[in-house]
Amino acid sequence: MSSFLKGYCASLIDPQFVPTALKVALIVGSILFVINHGSAVLSGKMSRDRWISGAITYIVPYLVNIHGQFISRYRDEK
Repeated sequence: MSSFLKGYCASLIDPQFVPTALKVALIVGSILFVINHGSAVLSGKMSRDRWISGAITYIVPYLVNIHGQFISRYRDEK
């Protein structure tokens, strides 16, 4: 595993990155969840697969935000 990838993986739980990433995941993930799954929730048609997709809806913004913060720090260190 490259040092870049190791650094990114370590940054997923970095106390400096996590609070911002959680806020972004909550806000962006909620908006996307409502857009993509809101009608299924309201009509009671959420399947197991849709719930998994809904969870991913929150995970992706978290990972993207951590990536952005990590890249910023990584570039500043070079």
